Amino acid sequence: MNDYSRPGSIPVFAIIGHPNEGKSSVLSTLAEDDSVRVSPVPGETVACQTFPVRIDGREVIRFIDTPGFQNPRATLEWMHRYEGPPERLVAAFRRAHIDDPGFHDDCELLGPVEAGAGVIFVVDGSRPLRQVDLAEMEVLRLTGAARMAVINSKEEDTAYLRDWQNEFRKHFNSVRLFNSNRATYAQRIELLDSLKSIDQNLEPVLRRVVEAFQADWGQRNSRSASILVDFFREILVYRKSVPCRQGAEEQQRLRMQEHFQDYVAQEEHKAHTAIRRLFKHNIFNLELPPQSILAEDVFSERTWEFLGLSRGQLIVAGAVGGAALGLGLDAATLGHSLGIASVIGGIIGAGATALKGEDFFSGARLLGMQVGGEQLQVGPVSNVQLLFILIDRALLFYAHVINWAHGRRDYEAAGRQAVRQGGKGGYATNWSAEERRICEHFFVSVRGGREDVEERCAALHQLLLKQFARIAGAPFC
Repeated sequence: MNDYSRPGSIPVFAIIGHPNEGKSSVLSTLAEDDSVRVSPVPGETVACQTFPVRIDGREVIRFIDTPGFQNPRATLEWMHRYEGPPERLVAAFRRAHIDDPGFHDDCELLGPVEAGAGVIFVVDGSRPLRQVDLAEMEVLRLTGAARMAVINSKEEDTAYLRDWQNEFRKHFNSVRLFNSNRATYAQRIELLDSLKSIDQNLEPVLRRVVEAFQADWGQRNSRSASILVDFFREILVYRKSVPCRQGAEEQQRLRMQEHFQDYVAQEEHKAHTAIRRLFKHNIFNLELPPQSILAEDVFSERTWEFLGLSRGQLIVAGAVGGAALGLGLDAATLGHSLGIASVIGGIIGAGATALKGEDFFSGARLLGMQVGGEQLQVGPVSNVQLLFILIDRALLFYAHVINWAHGRRDYEAAGRQAVRQGGKGGYATNWSAEERRICEHFFVSVRGGREDVEERCAALHQLLLKQFARIAGAPFC
């Protein structure tokens, strides 16, 4: 039996349930392991499989996926007839039936229980109670194991919820609702934390586990912020000088425009992939459906309409850095629609519509292209809007990754951040002026190679951590 009071003891939990009830999905989400096989075919799990959870190379908790009950009624009848010491019940049952193929799965799933594992019993709360469910609950009660019941719930299916809860209170130390396909990080931590209530001996070791998970989460966020700051720096300092024959300026400019677009897309993909791996989405690519704004090209018209700052906010951003910042707006348009022609002279920069086409990249608009002699000088980026769009895309991707439960597989049906008609849909538009100013100063400092660049990078790093906390629903500290 496990002695959880021993220093360094690793808590072990067997995930038990009827086939096709969602236990593998719950395990995958709890363990943050998308290698757990989640199959719609009942009875595919025929042997116990261990899934250790490691943080900084050290195992902190262990989950065991088990087969479903094979013959619970007969198992319960045998246990009712048993007359030996209660603490030897499970061992006696397994010894009596270990070679009987009719009880193979029952013996297999009770193996971890005999060894002292706690029990997490998973049921599909969208269906009614059956007699076989009552038999399984009673078998687990008779084992004497520390046990929790998890109702793998779907928000729209609550008709039988009260029946499950009432019955579970008779057989389990704790009962929790948990949607394994929608569980956020906070809900996952809450479930782990609630396991402390099923056995007093588990409290200190599970407290350490939860603290380890929280510390690890903070480290992942910090590393994610560092990845993004480095990515933004790489884009903003982009410079390239290439030969350019007289009369071929336009063709060379278009080639350099395409090269820069590809470079941004590749670097963004690298950064997003690194973040996805930090949050242990290793097997599935979390492919985005067509309606997601993240499925759009960085330089598409829809991206620039949907993400980044509003026109009014861009005017203020331009004022911070003068002409070097660039606005992504047309001077004539601003003068007409906003009545601020007198302001434009000091902050004029990038092009009219910030689209992918020729107008967007002409002159000193996005990349500050200049022809001198027989050389075409490209970069650095002169439009601050690109930075805000890349930040918005990064935050949308972060929100998608942290809220995608590891046990979830319904990629086709899953909702994403979709492109809406009209208005802005990213994060930056709703930031405070001070938060936007951090990004503006970062832009000016990085592209200009100023002495305060590390200070500005650190400020953006902290701003990203603050945004991560908001997205996760946790207080920033």
